[in-house]
Amino acid sequence: MFKYSLTFLFSFILVLQLNAQKNTEPTQNEIAQANTIKESFQEDNVAVEKESYHITFDFNKSDQKVTVFEKINKNLINLDSRADIQAYCFYDGESEIESFTVKYKTNRDADYPVNDEAIKSRDLFHNDARVKYVNLDFPLKGYKYTTETVKKYKDIKYFTSLYFNDDFPTLEKQIIVEIPDWLDLELKEMNFDGYDIKKTVEPNTKNNSKIYSYTLENIAGMYKDESAPGPSYIYPHILVLAKSYTYGGEQYKIFESTQDLYNWYKLLVNSLENDNTVIKAKVEELTKDAKTDEEKIKNIYYWVQDNIRYIAFEDGIAGFKPDEASNVFKKRYGDCKGMANLTKQMLLEAGFDARITWIGTKRIAYDYSTPNLSVDNHMICTLMKDNKPVYLDGTEKFNAYGEFADRIQGKQVLIENGDSYILNTVPVSDAGENIETYDYKLKIVDDVIFGSVSKKFEGESRSSLLQYLNQLKTDKKEDFLVWYLNKGNSNIGVVDVVTSDLSNREIPVNLDYFITIKNAISSFDGTAYIDLDFEKELSGYYFDERKTDYILDYKKHLISTTTLDLPEGYTVSELPKNINASSENFDLSVTFTKQGNSIIYKKDFKIKNAIVKTSDFETWNVFIKNLKALYNEQIILTKS
Repeated sequence: MFKYSLTFLFSFILVLQLNAQKNTEPTQNEIAQANTIKESFQEDNVAVEKESYHITFDFNKSDQKVTVFEKINKNLINLDSRADIQAYCFYDGESEIESFTVKYKTNRDADYPVNDEAIKSRDLFHNDARVKYVNLDFPLKGYKYTTETVKKYKDIKYFTSLYFNDDFPTLEKQIIVEIPDWLDLELKEMNFDGYDIKKTVEPNTKNNSKIYSYTLENIAGMYKDESAPGPSYIYPHILVLAKSYTYGGEQYKIFESTQDLYNWYKLLVNSLENDNTVIKAKVEELTKDAKTDEEKIKNIYYWVQDNIRYIAFEDGIAGFKPDEASNVFKKRYGDCKGMANLTKQMLLEAGFDARITWIGTKRIAYDYSTPNLSVDNHMICTLMKDNKPVYLDGTEKFNAYGEFADRIQGKQVLIENGDSYILNTVPVSDAGENIETYDYKLKIVDDVIFGSVSKKFEGESRSSLLQYLNQLKTDKKEDFLVWYLNKGNSNIGVVDVVTSDLSNREIPVNLDYFITIKNAISSFDGTAYIDLDFEKELSGYYFDERKTDYILDYKKHLISTTTLDLPEGYTVSELPKNINASSENFDLSVTFTKQGNSIIYKKDFKIKNAIVKTSDFETWNVFIKNLKALYNEQIILTKS
C-alpha cells in the first residue's frame, strides 16, 4: 500500500510540474506580439513590455541621512526562437539590494539561482561595486519573465540620475518619484527634446508628498557603438538634485548650490592627515639642482608621472576622498585623487601654491552649475603660478608640462580655494598641436620600392606613442618599433631605425629609417602597376550602421607626403583622382601631382574637434568610400 502511495505522489508532482511548465509556454497571441515588436526592433532578441521605477524617500534618524528606495519592475518578452540574457542589478558600499526576484508570467517564482559577485575590471582597479544577477533562459519566442528589484541607497547624495533607456528596447517605461514635503529635491530634465515624455504632478494628501510621473513609449535599447559619447549627452534622463531636508523644524543643506558641493568635497580633503615627512627628502633631491622654479615644478610633476602607478579606486567614501600623500608615495600607486594629492603636497613642500582640483572629463555633459556627484569623475592638481592656473594631471604619463589631455580640454574645473572655490576652464588646443608628419622619399629598382622615411609625432600623438613604448620590456622595444613601422607586413623591410630621445616628453618623437617594399609593383609588357600606399589610414572608419557620434581619443592631424622618383625610361600613364571633404569637424584631402620626374602623393587628414558627428556621416562616408577605392587603385607607368 505504501509503495502505491509513493507512486501516486510522484505522479501527482510530475503532473503539477508539467502543467506549470505548460502554463509558462507562450500563447499564439504572445508569439504574434513578439513578431510585431521584432518588426520595430530587428537587432534585439529580447524586449521589455513594461518597466516601472518607483522612487520613495525616508529619513534615517540614527545617522541623519536621507535614504532612497528604488523599486524596479520589468516585464520581459523573447523576440527570437530562443535567447539567453542576464538580469542584473548593481550595488556598492553606499547601497544594498533588499530583494531581487524573477517570476514566470504565471507569477510563480522562477527557480534560477541568484549570483552575487564583485565587479571585475581589465585594468588594475579596486572598488566595492558588486552585482546580483541571474542567467535567464528564454526557450521559445514570446516567452516571458518578470523581474523585481528593491534597492536602498543609504545616502541620497549617491542617488544621482534616472535614465529612460535600458539594455533592451522598452515599449513603455514609467518613472514615479514620490517627494515628501520635508525634502527639497529638484528633478532636472535632461535631453528631453525630441521625445514624447508625458509628465504629471499630483499631490498625495495621505502623506504630504507630491508624486511626479514620467512615461515614455517605444524606447530603443542603449546603443552598442564603441567610442560613443557618454550617456549623459545622448539619452533622455532625470538628474536628481537633492538640495536640503527639514528635520525637527530645522533645514539642513545637502547640495543646494555649488558651494555646498565644494564644502562636502573640501570636508573630505580637510580630513586627510598629510604627514609629509616621508616625501621631504625626495622633494629636496628633485629640486636641489634645478636652476629655475619651472624646472623644480617639472621635476616633481614628471617624477609623479613616471613613478606612481595609476590604479582606479572607488570604494565608498574613498571614491571621493583622496588618499594621504605619504601612503601614495610609499606604495608607489594611487588613483587620480591620490596622485593629485601627492603632486600637491610635493609642490607645497617645494614652496609652491598647489591645490586639489575636481573636474569632469569629456564623458560627462554637466558642469558645476549642477551640484550633483555625477558632475565630475576625475581629480587633478592646479599650480597657481604668477596668478595663473597650470593644470597637472599625474595620470597622463607622457604629457609635458603645460599640455592637457583632450579628455579634459574645455572642461570646467573646481579649484580648491580655502572656504571658497575657483571655477575655471581648461584651455583647448588645436589639432595642429598633435600633428603627425610622414615624409617618404622612394625609388624603384628591379620592381622593388626602397628609400628613406621620416616620421614626426607631436602633442598627444607623441605621448600616445611613448605610452605604448613604455609598456614594453626594454628588449622588446626595437622589435615593436619595426612591427609598428611595417604594420606587421612581411613584404616591408625596416632597417636602421634612428629615434629622438624617447625619454624626453618635451620634444617631438622622430623616427627615421630605411624601407624596402616587395610585391608592390607588377610589370607587364612595358607597363608597371604600383601600389603606393602602405598605411591606408582611415580606411576602417566607415560609419554605415552607427547611431552615435564617433569620439576620438584626441584631435588628430596627419600630413603624409610620399615622393616617388620615376624609374628611367618610364612616364606616368595614369594617376588616381584627387578627393576631399570638409565639415565643421574635419578637413580631409588626398592629392596626386607630377613634378619633374617625380610623383607627389599627399594625404592631409585633420579631425579638428576629436569627433565625427552623425550629422557629418553622409559627407564622411562618401569620402571614406572614395578613399578605400583610391587605396585599391594603382599608379600606372608606361615605358617610353
